[in-house]
Amino acid sequence: MVLTPVSGTDVEQLRSFLRGSDLTLAGLDDESVRLWVERDPDGTVVGSTGYECSADGRDVLVRSVAVAAGRRSAGAGTRLARFALDRAADDGAERAWLFSRRSGPFWQGLGFVPVDRQALVAALPETQQVRLFLTTGQLDREVAWTRPLGGARPGRPGG
Repeated sequence: MVLTPVSGTDVEQLRSFLRGSDLTLAGLDDESVRLWVERDPDGTVVGSTGYECSADGRDVLVRSVAVAAGRRSAGAGTRLARFALDRAADDGAERAWLFSRRSGPFWQGLGFVPVDRQALVAALPETQQVRLFLTTGQLDREVAWTRPLGGARPGRPGG
């Protein structure tokens, strides 16, 4: 898996890819959002991952973890999610959060537990996705998840 950081010229292709996965498109070009894509040999996006940072960098909102339909069920989603979690921890984040209504078992397998939506909002109020969900009323339909980052991460030494 070769992941490359998303640059300004990649954002529209990423938006198209994420639209097909029914994921949030808000703020993909914001400087607080860190994103990576995996491409096939033709240059088509076949996977994506990333996170959005809190103002103090201690919390991250996992975003845009998606795998092209023909590549699912082979561990690609897990690799993409772990990549973002590892990068966030390397950048000093202490806790990861996310919204997911449909993929709870997947995220539980990575050590996430359900959490009250308002706890996520309190930790990450300035993030693009939280602001969008508050403005549109979508927050009431979301399921929030969290897990600590750091030395005791699942799948890592000491975890």
